Amino acid sequence: MGQGILLSQGADVDFMIHGVFSYHLFGQELWITTTHICLLIVLLVIVGFSIAANRVMKHASEVPGGFQNVVELIVEKLDGMVEGVMGRNAAAFANYIGTIFIFILLSNISGLFGLRPPTADYGVTFPLGVMTFAIIHFNKFKHQKVSGVIKGLCEPWVFWAPINIIGDLAVPVSLSLRLFANVLSGTVMMALVYALLSRIAIIWPAALHVYFDLFSGAIQTYVFCMLTMTYVNDAIEG
Repeated sequence: MGQGILLSQGADVDFMIHGVFSYHLFGQELWITTTHICLLIVLLVIVGFSIAANRVMKHASEVPGGFQNVVELIVEKLDGMVEGVMGRNAAAFANYIGTIFIFILLSNISGLFGLRPPTADYGVTFPLGVMTFAIIHFNKFKHQKVSGVIKGLCEPWVFWAPINIIGDLAVPVSLSLRLFANVLSGTVMMALVYALLSRIAIIWPAALHVYFDLFSGAIQTYVFCMLTMTYVNDAIEG
């Protein structure tokens, strides 16, 4: 693996994004970076798990066991989380929320396996924020109509509309920056630990990985999905 894809103990560890190889397209030089490689690994894991889950559920038994138990538990917990926040609107968004939850969580905890978390790249988190922004406003116009949207922008006073517009436009930025900054900070901290304390960085950094990658990664995944569900629910309910 190229530099920066795997975090190894030593003074050469850093937290920067590195180019793995370049190619030319329409006269432009483009790079495949460590983010692309790590993102591909995460996606392959998700696809592989999905294929295995699909095959198991096609031959599901009434008394689940082993892998079927794991699949049903994941679906049940994700559906319960969405239903607890979105109520009657949960059915329409359970698949989307479940998908981004699994993707973000696996991306965040990939540092446990030596990868550079894809969500430590703003080029990954910003599209997630833009997708949420698009879903929010699609449902806002769908359920509140144009008149309802305009009325909401003019509350509590008409001259408040510019501030409300700025607040709406800030949603994808705030969502993506929150996730990106928290994951990147953990990546930076672990890189500094390995680079500056490489001689004594044996076993005990595992506790830091549990916090920065597992605990903090899970919290940030939940926060992103919770905010997404809250914004979408508000757009539907008006």
